[in-house]
Amino acid sequence: MRRLLFVLVSFLLAANAEAGYLYKAMFVRAAPGKLLELIALYKERMPVYDAAGDERPFWMRHSQGDQWDLMFLFPLESFSAYYDAGRVTKRKIAGEQAQLPQAEFAKKFYEYAAWHEEIFVDGPPLAQVRQAFSAAGFFHVEIFLALPGKQAELYKEREMENVYLKALGRPENLIFTHEQGAAWDLFTIGFYRDLKHYAESADIPDEKEEEAAKRAGFAGANFIGTYLRTLITQHHDTLAGAVK
Repeated sequence: MRRLLFVLVSFLLAANAEAGYLYKAMFVRAAPGKLLELIALYKERMPVYDAAGDERPFWMRHSQGDQWDLMFLFPLESFSAYYDAGRVTKRKIAGEQAQLPQAEFAKKFYEYAAWHEEIFVDGPPLAQVRQAFSAAGFFHVEIFLALPGKQAELYKEREMENVYLKALGRPENLIFTHEQGAAWDLFTIGFYRDLKHYAESADIPDEKEEEAAKRAGFAGANFIGTYLRTLITQHHDTLAGAVK
């Protein structure tokens, strides 16, 4: 078992050697009637991340859209940094000395969660992500599964949309790409002060949207969605709020 774990970790370290900042995203659907207990479980868990020397996760609560109730984004830095022997030991000790030890925490999690999915992703620098979350109270999450061979073009399309958003004075999306785990190739997070801020795009004149779309490389504003559909096989949207 130890040899298998060593081989797995070695593989992950090699796969991540050239990557940027690593995160683990976890999507969770609460068991019926257990969402508040699940939120409380993680609120009480935050000091354990501090004691372990790990960054606290960023998280949000589903408002409408996809099936999950909570999304967590755990900053890991890299596989090599996260699985460093010293950090693993410190994490183990913090879990054992916690008011709710790691085994009990895991047991509670599985009592409160009906479904969860995890994916390791390469994303923007931690400072950029931290700043985006600190200023936001509302989020738009889009998760994509690309058509075969279209992963790079999908990433480029997401960058083009950011050029479009910037030209309109709208917040740009942060882009996270698949490293290991669930099937999703890419997801983006848009950061807004609140629902009203998110909805302000409805007030932008059509001619300004058209100009911004063409500047970004699209055929026009009405062609952004249709072009995206030529690159993906699945697309899940979610609106979410900050966890209070």
